[in-house]
Amino acid sequence: MKELILGGVRSGKSRYAEQRARESNLSVVCVATATALDGEMRARIRAHQERRPASWTLVETPRALAATLRAQAAPDRCLLVDCLTLWLTNLLCADDEDAFRAERAAFLKILPTLPGRIILVSNETNMGVIAASELARRFGDEAGCLHRELASLCDRVVLTVAGLPLFLKGNAAS
Repeated sequence: MKELILGGVRSGKSRYAEQRARESNLSVVCVATATALDGEMRARIRAHQERRPASWTLVETPRALAATLRAQAAPDRCLLVDCLTLWLTNLLCADDEDAFRAERAAFLKILPTLPGRIILVSNETNMGVIAASELARRFGDEAGCLHRELASLCDRVVLTVAGLPLFLKGNAAS
């Protein structure tokens, strides 16, 4: 099963995804895409790590997501990817258009073939004003396109608002 969980900043999407991973009763691998560039981000990363069960495996992959998923996916495993918008940011900020296109295409190609349970977390950023900078507008465009493509590939799509799951595709029982 492939599940996409979207939401704004502090909407509860990661907590909800972690709950879904626990409920899977599978061994869980958390695939983290964040990079600790400053103290605030280090604190966010630490909070996520402290909240997760010690039995979960952590794999950090700021860019090579497809290769990591291919290596980690298994029928008896749940992969929790948190978060796709940080991965997208890492790719865009690398300023290598060929690498960006290749990594994005590889991820979308491998996702449907992966065994086991896959839970993808991403920020829904396009529900407000249009960004002022060219890079921020490109990020919003790329995130929106990625989410649309992922929604078509996933069995279940959930939007979290105020800590509550809203089911956009699939249902609460799956």
